[in-house]
Amino acid sequence: MVTVSKGEVWAADSGGDGLPLVLVHPGVGDSTIWDPVLPPLTTRHRVVRYDARGFGRSPAPTAGFSPVEDLVAVLDHFGLERAVLVGSSMGGATSIGLALDAPERVAGLALFVPGVTGYEGLDQPELFQEVARLAEAGDTEAVVRLGLGSWGMAGGGTSETDPVAAAHLRAVLPAWFGSIGYLEEGEPSFGRLGEIAAPTLLALGELDRPEVVRCNEEMADRIPGCRLVRLAASDHYPTLREPSSVVRLIEELYATAR
Repeated sequence: MVTVSKGEVWAADSGGDGLPLVLVHPGVGDSTIWDPVLPPLTTRHRVVRYDARGFGRSPAPTAGFSPVEDLVAVLDHFGLERAVLVGSSMGGATSIGLALDAPERVAGLALFVPGVTGYEGLDQPELFQEVARLAEAGDTEAVVRLGLGSWGMAGGGTSETDPVAAAHLRAVLPAWFGSIGYLEEGEPSFGRLGEIAAPTLLALGELDRPEVVRCNEEMADRIPGCRLVRLAASDHYPTLREPSSVVRLIEELYATAR
């Protein structure tokens, strides 16, 4: 367990030498979302991953917290002055936040279907109102079906056709609601993407929600020198859909890190 401001998070370090990879998971899964890509990465690199507050093995927040500050705390705990950040969705937004706030600590950015703070086109109030209504009614499976219909289309969009993604989504529902009122996003990042100095790769899923695809395209256009990759078989779960492609792209970005 790693001590963070007014709390703690679970983290794991594979050990090893060289520039480390730090994996920052999405909001539709915890750090186990990286399991399909871990073996080939840990054979060649030191890999650190962690569960954000309330996700996986990390306790729910009890006070206001900054995801970027938690990422810094994880880096400091393992003595990592610089790292290549691999961020997916929510984890992409956190990784971008650190690249803007402390660029000296980020040697490279591999972003998969990333989110970003300050982009209004991703807001879906009706969807999240329905999620909240179903959750209040205790209908967990209806929330899972709704979530898979939005983020898991490559797997068929149902728990029957996509049980692995459904299990990930089911497991993170407590974290979604446990962070309400505690999450502090800080300064919006979308308008500052032009300040990113680290080598960056952004991979979008062509089967993802159209508004996420559009956001990712605009993000890549704003980040200096960003390499945009389109994953034809991926939705919002690229490590489940195309793990070998994810590994290859991480390695290619890693080779350009500085």
